[in-house]
Amino acid sequence: MKTIDELLAEGVKGKRVFVRADLNVPLDGARITDDGRIRAVQPTIAKLAAAGARVIVASHLGRPKGTGVEPAFSLAPAATRLGELLGADVAFATDTVGASAKETVAALADGQVAVIENLRFNAGETSKDDAERGAFADQLAQLADVYVGDGFGAVHRKHASVFDLPARLPHAAGYLIATEVGVLKKLTAVVERPYVVVLGGAKVSDKLAVIDELLGKADRILIGGGMAYTFLYAKNYEVGISLLQKDQVDVVKEYMARAEKLGVELVLPVDVLVSADFPDLKGKTPATFETVDADKIPADKEGLDIGPKTRELYASKIADAKTVFWNGPVGVFEHPDYAGGTTAIAQALLDSSAFTVVGGGDSAAAVRILGFDENAFGHISTGGGASLEYLEGKTLPGLAALEG
Repeated sequence: MKTIDELLAEGVKGKRVFVRADLNVPLDGARITDDGRIRAVQPTIAKLAAAGARVIVASHLGRPKGTGVEPAFSLAPAATRLGELLGADVAFATDTVGASAKETVAALADGQVAVIENLRFNAGETSKDDAERGAFADQLAQLADVYVGDGFGAVHRKHASVFDLPARLPHAAGYLIATEVGVLKKLTAVVERPYVVVLGGAKVSDKLAVIDELLGKADRILIGGGMAYTFLYAKNYEVGISLLQKDQVDVVKEYMARAEKLGVELVLPVDVLVSADFPDLKGKTPATFETVDADKIPADKEGLDIGPKTRELYASKIADAKTVFWNGPVGVFEHPDYAGGTTAIAQALLDSSAFTVVGGGDSAAAVRILGFDENAFGHISTGGGASLEYLEGKTLPGLAALEG
């Protein structure tokens, strides 16, 4: 895989460099609530601009229908924030490959940066039809001379700007992708032990493949979040109205049996915070809840966070680790009354001397929203789904394209 430093050594002054970034940031209207992904790609963009490249930044945001511009999914706020971080004006094209994009790119001088509109406004970006996807990649290729892949959060997608475009232009990997891949190799190749994995999030089905893969690699797997209730149900516990995927119970039972056979500690909550009502996440009015043992959840209540005994247990399981990978909050952290479990996991990672990796998505957002210093962790990934698929041993289309 060619590095950006090799590309810079060859010279990029005056060249149009297409940077596939991941600017898929959470928005509250036009306000960005977490700019972590923009800050993560800034070093690549800044270095290219400083070397005299004419930088064209492209990304997706959300899941628009692919039938044209949808204002709610516009990249305009991301372009504004990128300009603030770079300390320079960033031009913005109001389409992807149309007149605005062509005019905006043509007007760039050496060292200037432009952002084109959300790639997913064009159906060709995400099409499963190779020809349609390729046709869009052909149009994108006309905008640039060189391609730099630095949108790690999208490398597990076989999309036009991720998979097809690198085949049409000289290409290299940006700093973010190089860092992400280097970190993930530490979780899959030579791993320092004990190796502890903390998995949360809503659905157990989202994590089945990674659990299957990690059962042969991790020393301990700690389960939290909504997915924990399928495990508790598999132990014949009452889980009330908690999140439950009954169709996954047999798979979970098999994993539990395999973990025991392999000597892998599969640790489940011993107590949980429960309520009859899901919390108000907008006004964040105080919640009404109680703490119960994990095998005593009332039939009319829902588990919304791990309890204090579980927080202590999980912290003790992390304390002596040499490597920790955490993906997924262990409670409804967006509400202060149910943020205690996720806060405890983050603090346990900071208190350990392990190499700690926060695996993107909601867990990365939680670290920042809950006020932790993200630089205190070993690495915070920008790609939750991409990180998981890498750990599952899958070939990621975006990485394969950069290696080609």
